[in-house]
This record gives sequence, C-alpha cells and structure tokens, in this order.
Amino acid sequence: MGVSRETKRQIRLGLKDSWLVCLGLVPLGLAFGLLVTQAGFAWWWAPIFSMIIYSGSMEFLAIGMVTSGFGVFSSALTAFMVNFRHIFYGLTFPRDVARTGLPRLYLTYGVTDELYALTSTLVANGARLTHARLMASAMLINASWILPGIIGALVGNLIPEDIEGFEFALTALFAVLAYEAFQSSKDLSAPLIAGALAVVAAFIFPDQMIIIGLLAYFGVLLLRFWAPRIDDLLTWQVK
Repeated sequence: MGVSRETKRQIRLGLKDSWLVCLGLVPLGLAFGLLVTQAGFAWWWAPIFSMIIYSGSMEFLAIGMVTSGFGVFSSALTAFMVNFRHIFYGLTFPRDVARTGLPRLYLTYGVTDELYALTSTLVANGARLTHARLMASAMLINASWILPGIIGALVGNLIPEDIEGFEFALTALFAVLAYEAFQSSKDLSAPLIAGALAVVAAFIFPDQMIIIGLLAYFGVLLLRFWAPRIDDLLTWQVK
C-alpha cells in the first residue's frame, strides 16, 4: 500500500518546519563528535552516546563523567537535574497526535528542547499537527544531531580545535526559538517571571542558580497549569 498524497504533503510540512532548527544542531553535533575522539573514545561511541542518551547537554557531561569515573548515584542525580525540564515538557507536548505503539514511544524518546519549542510555536500559531508532520520533524531533528556527531568523530583530526563560535551555537539557537515562541504568544509573563526567579536564585543560591531557578519556574508552571484563574492573572499579553 503506497503513501497517500496527503501524507506526503504532511511529511514535507514537517521537514519544512524543522530544517532551520536542524541547521543549528549541525555544529553542535560536530563539536560533540570531536570531543568524543579527543577524550580517547573510538568514533563509534559518538552514535552510541547520542542514541542512548539523546540529550545534548547531558551527552557532553557524560563524556567527562565516564572519563572521571563518576559513581552510579552521582551520575543518576546529575542526569536528573540536567534533564528534569522534560517533566513539564510532557505536560503539554502533543504526543497523542502520533499513532499508538512504536510511533508514540519514539516521540516520548525523541522530545528535545528544539522539538518542544518548535511544536509549541506551531500550536500557538494555529497549525494543525498530524502524525506524519510531527514524526517527520522529530526524525529530522534526531538525524541532524546523530549524523554530524558521527562525522565530527570520523574527521575530528581535520577540524581545528580553536574555531571560535562553536560553543555559542546552542545559545544562539535557543535565543531564536525563544523569540519565535514569544512572537507567537505575545505573553510577557514567561520571560519576566523566569528572569526574576533567576535573579533571586543568583542572589540566594549563587552556586546552584540554574537548578534553583528552574525548579522555581517549574513550580510556577505547575501552578498556572492547575489553577486557570492564576494563569489568567499572570498572563500579560502585548499587542
């Protein structure tokens, strides 16, 4: 049975939605592959790390944790703190769009910061998400992280170590995603509350500012999710 014309159209839409985000992942994947070989691992460890962990920040940390001999408990605690944001990703990510079974399991595995930000923006703009469209975006983002990592590991010796700007690629990508999300919602409360919590956490817990700030913001998100009246009061939309 062939693929319908509508399914092909939805796949093209999914690729169109995500290709620009994927460009931002390429230099990060190359940098990760380069780090793998510089740490003394064989090139094939790059796809193993990427496919099993599939969390960019945690993968970079995992290299150092493995080479430094971190214990199981310390590694598990670090992984939880770095990735606990996925808890509230799961509250609103449109996983139910995918068919039950393996596709839905794959989306559970494949939710990343980039895919979540992308789908949130699409939903805010009134786009209709379908199984084919969402799966195409998720798979392209997945491949755009894993394949550059393999390339970076294979040709790591040919890439200069002192290239400036590699480390800023992820920051730039998230800045663009955050701006697009704001353009869709026009809600000032999210950046203002997040910024205020970050400043308070920096003063009170300077060594744990990121974790404390994220936990506090997670609490605010849960409050807004469970209390619609409070959510309405905290919504400060601009025209």
